[in-house]
Amino acid sequence: MGGLRVVLIGGTSNVGKSTVAHVVAERLRFAYRSTDRLARHPGRPWRTPERGVPPHYAALPLDELIASVLDHYARLWPRIEDLITAHATGAEAGTGLVLEGSALWPTRVAGLTVPHTAAVWLTAEEPVVRGRVHGAGHYAEATAGERHLMDKFLARSGRYQSLMLSEVHRLGLDHLDSGDGRSPEELADAVLSTAAAQHAVGRSSAEGRPR
Repeated sequence: MGGLRVVLIGGTSNVGKSTVAHVVAERLRFAYRSTDRLARHPGRPWRTPERGVPPHYAALPLDELIASVLDHYARLWPRIEDLITAHATGAEAGTGLVLEGSALWPTRVAGLTVPHTAAVWLTAEEPVVRGRVHGAGHYAEATAGERHLMDKFLARSGRYQSLMLSEVHRLGLDHLDSGDGRSPEELADAVLSTAAAQHAVGRSSAEGRPR
């Protein structure tokens, strides 16, 4: 991989970032990290054995939900940048890193000047994301209130992806469709191929490589 030390995988919720990132990390024998673990924004609005349903989605309209999460990612960025720099050239340079998360906002990532770093954003069509959310949240068995929260989460995820893709296209950054039927292993191959071709963080050509 030509000295690559850091692979960044961005995208909205439920596009398969963590699954693909784990495969890439295993292939490269790099450490795996999620930006969610640095400081988590209110998570998916359905109950799990580990936690209840966060009230965040019931309290705010869509525009405020988007503003809230983007503000959270802006506050988190200095920690993300420090982590990337540490693995690319600093104290952790001996340990490669695959870092995934929605907090990898394209404009900030494209401004990185650290070497040995690649970035790819994953996308998926709305029906793919909806199906994954409905499956994970057991939408068919959920109450009306729980469905309302999942619907708002889906709306937020879709709006985030629309804003993110606008920046990806504007900056000519590399992205991959994760909902086209490819397996996680095949997507990992595509991420690694794209990363190997990049001449700057997130860019494999002057025009980018939209897919």
